[in-house]
Amino acid sequence: MKKYLLAGLLVWLPMAVTVWVLHAVLGLMDGVFGWILSTTQAVLPTGLHGPIETLRDIPFLGLFVVVVLLLLTGVFATNFAGQWALRQGSRVLHRIPIVKSIYSSVKQVSDTLFSSNGNAFREAVLVQYPRAGAWTIAFITGRPGGEVAARLSGEHVSLYVPTTPNPTSGFFLMVPRSEVIALRMSVDEALKYIISMGVVAPPLSASALPVVPPVPPVPPVAVLSSTPAEPPAPEVERNLAG
Repeated sequence: MKKYLLAGLLVWLPMAVTVWVLHAVLGLMDGVFGWILSTTQAVLPTGLHGPIETLRDIPFLGLFVVVVLLLLTGVFATNFAGQWALRQGSRVLHRIPIVKSIYSSVKQVSDTLFSSNGNAFREAVLVQYPRAGAWTIAFITGRPGGEVAARLSGEHVSLYVPTTPNPTSGFFLMVPRSEVIALRMSVDEALKYIISMGVVAPPLSASALPVVPPVPPVPPVAVLSSTPAEPPAPEVERNLAG
């Protein structure tokens, strides 16, 4: 009975988690869409509230609107006029006392994590943590800078050591580059390895296998016969005696 319960759990658990994550994402997008509709109703006259309210009952409309809004924002942000407008808006937000702290922190983190020019979470490495001899997987987030870099001797790297099974929390370390071991596995494979607590190990690629030098051929060994040697002929004996 226990065997069948575990087998059923292994079948339904990934599906349940997938449905839960999708439901959370859809709920978040529907919430954003509902906020947009509520803001629109607050601006428009009362007579238009009825048609706007009917939009809430259309299934998956919130998902479609949010995805289209993100695409349009991306198109706007990648051209010259959009970048200029975003810079002006960023300057305004940086002048507001409380907003500038939250906005600047979130923007720096998002630019580091999601920008195509960033180096965060681009490489998985092995590092000894929390003590020598105990190894864990970490991600290189960059290099120390500013006063910290000036006070460190030698080349150092900044590492993020995630916790398991929740990789969103972790520890920030700065260690010498020589003390980390680069891994050939991708960041996604390393995250799966961490979340599964080491159960789902990534496959070992052929390039990561150690190169074994060819074995040199063994020279042939002369085999000595065990047959006793024959005595020399009489003529040979006379020549030797002479």
